[in-house]
Amino acid sequence: MQLLPKGKKILALSGGVGGAKLALGLSHCLSAHQLTVVTNTADDFEHLGLSISPDLDTVMYTLAGINDQERGWGISGESWTNLAALERLGGDTWFQLGDQDLATHLIRTQLRTSGKSLSEATAYLCRQLGVSARVLPMSDDPVRTMVVTERGEIGFQQYFVKERCEPKVSGFRFAGVDVAAAHPEFLSLLRDESLAGVVICPSNPFVSVEPLLALNGVREALSKCHAPIIAVSPIVGGRAIKGPTAKMMQELSMPTSATAVAKYYGDVLDCFVLDDADASESYAIQAMGIDTLVTPTVMQSLQDRIELADQVIQYATCFARQDLVV
Repeated sequence: MQLLPKGKKILALSGGVGGAKLALGLSHCLSAHQLTVVTNTADDFEHLGLSISPDLDTVMYTLAGINDQERGWGISGESWTNLAALERLGGDTWFQLGDQDLATHLIRTQLRTSGKSLSEATAYLCRQLGVSARVLPMSDDPVRTMVVTERGEIGFQQYFVKERCEPKVSGFRFAGVDVAAAHPEFLSLLRDESLAGVVICPSNPFVSVEPLLALNGVREALSKCHAPIIAVSPIVGGRAIKGPTAKMMQELSMPTSATAVAKYYGDVLDCFVLDDADASESYAIQAMGIDTLVTPTVMQSLQDRIELADQVIQYATCFARQDLVV
């Protein structure tokens, strides 16, 4: 395994489950100070008076090694005593909060109520969970993904959890993004000469990655970034590995292909990683002016995560060297 040169860093942009898998792989290949994970917070919402950050929590739990790998969300060995009691009292139980998970939301809400920012609350929770890599929310300001559907505009968690992604999608709106400030360390790292690569993890491009890109100054900073911008496809063989990405693409009249994802990101990208199953699409992506790496991308085991992360890191360093030669 080739380690990143000392002093060099990787910035990962992540949504929930798919992004967290690659972030975990990266954490095994890099030292703690070499990895920063900026996480989507447009999925955040308030429920039962609690401040909930689903993607942040998935990344934190995964990096801490306590995530429930079977469900893909929450904490391993979870219990549901509080949820059962809530149901007996006629409470709202469509968003399932496990007993251990509930503690995270209670602490975050307590910290936020006391005046701490989301970044400060996240840093505290990461320390308590033993997460050494830097995990940042994309912004300390609230941004909320609204899904435009045949049933009207609804919040993302209602669409994703309560409605089980059933309504047909016609678009998205990120409420608050026009006034939200990207996390200052996010923008600073994009200008950092020690940055070796920006990795857009295999997360949903519409609701996990686009909110990060839509923040003021982010696209401009990416365009000026000296390090290569590399995206890993969330689509393999015409299907999404996890979540409603493929369904959304179909309903938005887009082909469910790796090529369509690369085209969606467009000039944000320098490089695109696609699975062996989609090797034939490499030529079409290269024709867009985007370099490609074809390698296994399905992460079923920890070793899969580590091997993909190692491939991406090597790709970033090799691409940067080619840039210098030119």
